Amino acid sequence: MSEVEKTRYSDEELAEFKEIILEKLAKAKQDYDLLRATITHTESNGTDDTSPTFKILEEGAATLSKEESGRLAQRQSKFIQHLEAALIRIENKTYGICRESGKLIPKERLRVVPHATLCIEVKENERK
Repeated sequence: MSEVEKTRYSDEELAEFKEIILEKLAKAKQDYDLLRATITHTESNGTDDTSPTFKILEEGAATLSKEESGRLAQRQSKFIQHLEAALIRIENKTYGICRESGKLIPKERLRVVPHATLCIEVKENERK
């Protein structure tokens, strides 16, 4: 059976993608936990004995970094959800099928973006 005729990936191929996704998921959850720890970390940075001006500047920087960490944590959470949804598609054997065209998404794309649900053609047409 040629690549063009295939309507879904084999169980062996799905197992390979599952491994990739599980690795990325573990790393993403680890990164998410680090970001959450950054946001909830409230200990003093030892500026009690420095000038008030310096303390205000440092608190401003800490606020900015908390906001930035919050945004990054949100993005990371969304990424985790996409990876978990991809695992469900693997279980349903619908993984790697473009949700618009119904064609198989190339393996090369899935290895780079394992949570992809659109083939490149559809994705590029969406941008226009």
